This record gives sequence, C-alpha cells and structure tokens, in this order.
Amino acid sequence: MLLTVVAFIVALAVLIAVHEYGHYRVAVACGVKVLRFSVGFGRPIARWQPQGSPTEYVIGLFPLGGYVRMLDEREAPVDPAERHLAFNNQPLRSRAAIVAAGPLANLVLAVLLYAVVNWIGVLEPAPYLARPAMGTVAEQAGVVGGERVLAAAMGEATPEPVRSFDDLRWLLARSALDGEDVRLVVQPQPGAAERALTLRLQGLDTREPDAELLRRIGITGPWTRPVMGDVIAGGAAERAGLHAGDVVLRVDATAVVDGQQLRQLIRDGVHGGEPLTQRWRIERAGQVLELPVTPEVREENGIPTGRIGAYVGAAPEMLMVRYGPLDGLVKGVQRTWEISALTLRMMGRMVIGQASVKNLSGPLTIADYAGKSAHMGVTAYLVFLALISVSLGVLNLLPLPVLDGGHLMYYLWEGVTGRGVSDAWMERLQRGGVALLLVVMSIAVFNDFIRLFG
Repeated sequence: MLLTVVAFIVALAVLIAVHEYGHYRVAVACGVKVLRFSVGFGRPIARWQPQGSPTEYVIGLFPLGGYVRMLDEREAPVDPAERHLAFNNQPLRSRAAIVAAGPLANLVLAVLLYAVVNWIGVLEPAPYLARPAMGTVAEQAGVVGGERVLAAAMGEATPEPVRSFDDLRWLLARSALDGEDVRLVVQPQPGAAERALTLRLQGLDTREPDAELLRRIGITGPWTRPVMGDVIAGGAAERAGLHAGDVVLRVDATAVVDGQQLRQLIRDGVHGGEPLTQRWRIERAGQVLELPVTPEVREENGIPTGRIGAYVGAAPEMLMVRYGPLDGLVKGVQRTWEISALTLRMMGRMVIGQASVKNLSGPLTIADYAGKSAHMGVTAYLVFLALISVSLGVLNLLPLPVLDGGHLMYYLWEGVTGRGVSDAWMERLQRGGVALLLVVMSIAVFNDFIRLFG
C-alpha cells in the first residue's frame, strides 16, 4: 500500500512538473515574466526564489495539479515599464506556443521514457501462440497452438518482424480498433516450413475494453507448456494425486497443447453447477499415467467455474528485447505517436457510441497501476509513466475550454477573425467545459470503483 501511494505521488509530481516546465520554459523564451512556478496546490510545503530571479518556485501540499503564473494585465495591474513582459501583450504566435508547450512537453517526455526502456531492454514473452478457444478469430484462422509468429502486418502492409508477444498483442489491439485484418507469418515448430495466416478482424465488436477484445480474437497470452506447478494442500489437484512437474497430455478425448488450453478445460469442467470428473493423461518421470480429476466449483461473475487448487502451466519463454541508440529513439517516437492516435480514436469512438465508456480510467486505477508497475521493476514503472504522460498530453490538447486545447481554440478563432473571444462567451464556454469535465471524471471514478471493488 505504501509503495502504491509513493509511486502514485512520484508519477503525478514528475508528469505535472514536466507539463508546467514546458509552459514556463517557452514563456521565458518568449520574453514573458513568470511570477510563480508551482507543482501541487494548497498550502506550500516548500518555496524558494533564486537571487535575481523574478520567479518564485513552490511545491504544494496536494500534488494533483500545478500552474505557471505569468505577468498578465487581466489578472492584476501591471507597471507600465513591464507591460511588454505581460502574457496578454504577446503576439498570437507566442501565446499559442506557450500554451501548447505543456502538452508537448509531456509527449516529449513519453518519447524519452520509451527510448530509455528500449535502450535498457525489457524481458518479454516470446511470440508463441497459445491454443485459441473454439469459435474465436484465431481458431477460425487455423491457429492450433505452439506456432511462433515471425512477422505480422495490418491490412495489405508488408509484414515486419515480431520480436515479442507484447509487440503482437499491441498490433492486434490497434488492428481491431481500426477494423483491419492482420496477416501473420508463423512457424508451426522449429525447423518447419513457414506458413501464412489471416486473422479476420474487420467487423469485430470493439466496444469493450482491451482484455475482452483479445479474448474474442483468441490471443490473450503466450504459449506455455501444460505442466502442473505448485499444488495447494487439500485442493482438488492434491486429492486427484497430481504433483508439481506433471505434464498433462490429454483431458478426456482432448489433446492438451498448452497451459492456456488446460486452464480453459478445467474451467469448463462444470455442468449445471455440478463438477464433472475428467480423465487426465499425464507424464511423470517418463511414465504415462491416467488420473480422475474432479474440479471444485467456484462462482466467477455469477458463472459456475471449475478450479483445481494448483498453478497450471509453466512460465512462458522469455527473451530480452533491446534496441540500439537510434533505433530505440525511433521506436520511442513511433510508440508515442501510435498511443496518441489510438487515444484520440478511442475518445472519438466513445463520443459517437462506438466504444464503451468502460475504457475510461480515473485516479484510483492509475494509482493501482502505479503500485503494480513499481513492484514489477524500474522498466515497468517507466513504461507506466510514459503511457500516462501520453494520455496527459493528448487530454490537454483536446478543445475543451478549461484545458490547454481550449485556449488554443480561442487563439485559432482570434487568428481567423482578427479579434479575441468576448468575456461573456469565454465565461459560458468555461462553465460548459467544467461541467463536461466533471461528467467525464465522474464516469472515470465510477469505473475505478467497479474495477477495483466490484
């Protein structure tokens, strides 16, 4: 719990500081006098002003935002000798640059964070396909389980090498949301001839969150050996005589290909709310044995599901994915662009009802992910920071009056018409923007409670 809180506060502080520093740096470059640079709101817990600097630096008690206060005749009287240093007296291009600099700083930070992760390297699952469930897109495409994905492409593009399972999962999510089919080049087993598969994703229902989407595609996790792990004392697996290290060959008449398929067979070992006894064929120390296994019935979202009280499936094969200096930076730019575009598409789809508002996340989910990523290590936490930084940058560029994008919208109007937005209209737009933002935040917080406590 403590790590989650610390990770969340550090994430907020870094992202807000970078955002406000973007505004500050460009304001100074444009000749605007900055009076205060604040990270956080409420009672200051630290404040200082370097000798000879016009700017006071403040750290507030509540790290939920920040601001850069500039000299501005609309907020307070300005000495005539300093009128040229006031924000409101700057040319349109300078005001627009100052406002846009905050969100752009977050996007630049995301590029650098992704680049650092690419340079450090990340352990990721190898791109082996698990046995897909019946009726899924992958099953219909001919995936049987155990294939290694060598290359993949959206639509008619030229297939590019796939380095890890995470690369494949990201490509599938983007392709499904774009309504594009995916072409895979796979190798059924080492030394076998390559073959091509096409996942038909056009027309797939993409309104639900990412996990549900991948379940419908049939590719949710990498291939793993169908091996029994730790067996819980007193559970169904122990009562059936299963041991850690047993390799499962068959369940009833079904040949078992991987751990994911075996887990699904266990979950399906229920009929009418009652457990079904399954005949398992296993290999133990070179001997083939047959054991009757009767799963225990547990409720999952109101649905009776089989459980055996054991870890099922070996850990996936892992490999180190690392890029050189230039390639790592290019990949950082590419990933930031892709996530930015995907974020905007998802927002647009939610507005027109083609995507579920369940995709919205609030501070509780962000805090939860901050803690989980911090537990997983430095690189996972850096990826989390990059993702939130992209989201913050894109969100602030939206044309809502209370956001930076809203101010840019005002400046666009001024550039086209030659006059600024009137005070009366500014007030109306601000009120509307605040109301809309409160509605969105309420939905996001509600989703948080459903995810974490529902």
